[in-house]
Amino acid sequence: MAKDYYTVLGVPRGASQGEVKQTYRRLAREYHPDVRKDDPQANERFKEINEAYYVLGDPDRRSQYDRFGQVGDMPARDFGRDFGDLFSPFDDLFDMFFGRGARTTARPQQDQAIGGAHLRHDLEISLEEAAHGTEKAITFSRLDTCTVCFGTGRERGSAPETCPTCRGTGELRYQQQTVFGHFTQVVTCRECGGRGTVIRHPCRECGGTGRREAARELTVQVPPGVDSGTRLRIPSEGEGGIHGGIRGDLYVVVHVRPHPVFAREGSDLYCEVPISMVQAALGDEISVPGIDDPTTMAIPPGTQPGTRLRLRGQGMPDLRGGRGDLYVRLGVEIPKDLTSEQHQVLLQLADLRGERVRPQKRSLWKKMKDLLQ
Repeated sequence: MAKDYYTVLGVPRGASQGEVKQTYRRLAREYHPDVRKDDPQANERFKEINEAYYVLGDPDRRSQYDRFGQVGDMPARDFGRDFGDLFSPFDDLFDMFFGRGARTTARPQQDQAIGGAHLRHDLEISLEEAAHGTEKAITFSRLDTCTVCFGTGRERGSAPETCPTCRGTGELRYQQQTVFGHFTQVVTCRECGGRGTVIRHPCRECGGTGRREAARELTVQVPPGVDSGTRLRIPSEGEGGIHGGIRGDLYVVVHVRPHPVFAREGSDLYCEVPISMVQAALGDEISVPGIDDPTTMAIPPGTQPGTRLRLRGQGMPDLRGGRGDLYVRLGVEIPKDLTSEQHQVLLQLADLRGERVRPQKRSLWKKMKDLLQ
């Protein structure tokens, strides 16, 4: 290769385009002749840097250079002077010396239609309402299109006037002298906001905004199976647009209140039901609460405390279809106040099972309990 442009810029062949550009900008600032006025080699070095970036800074030229070792469309030019189109786009040069935020552009926007904002409303419901679905009336405030000026922001019969500051262009231009010559900076006109026109006679009803706050009542349809965090989108119930812009949407965020009996995980429900030790030992059929109606559940003999049984399809509806399950945790209650007859029956049971039990008198147990307190 006649010239190794990678060596000129000091970047590896696998460097990204961003790395090439960053390195070039650093070298261009460092070796610019106006910066290094006392360095006789600065001008030649600056030419080499620009030539290298002309090739490596463009993906097509770089690909051609990597394959063939040269670029067929290399122009005959002085890279120390005519280097404006080395930057793609040219604003890279401006940003390099004056910063990314030094220049903005604007164009007049004559009554541009602006869509209204979306709104959020939080709705709290019970678990039963979440299971069966419900209708809820809600009230909220929103910005509606002014009915007097119809969103124009000006009095009827009046018209917008040309902005005297920018003379209708919506932008202001400033000239700036740099080491490279004159640069034009374009900024949005503050008086008209880039529209090119101003309203001299604003609407008295809305103050020239084109909208005013209003209360809105609405009935929301809550489908079965919603959970906390579910968002219900109601189209075109948000804030009104400006200058004919479309109205935003309303998002109703559902919050389900905690239930005294059921805990919920997704579409499944969980609850705890107490049973006696006789029911746990012998088995039984009991009635358990349900989100719709109580249901019957069979308890197998020998059920241990904390056993969890599942009732399929007795949970919450799923928004995608189907229904969850109900999980019942069984808590075995031990009787505290036994009659003499019940006491004897339990002793006989223990004797039949070969268990040696030394029952404690209640007065002794109470004394021990009092000592531990």
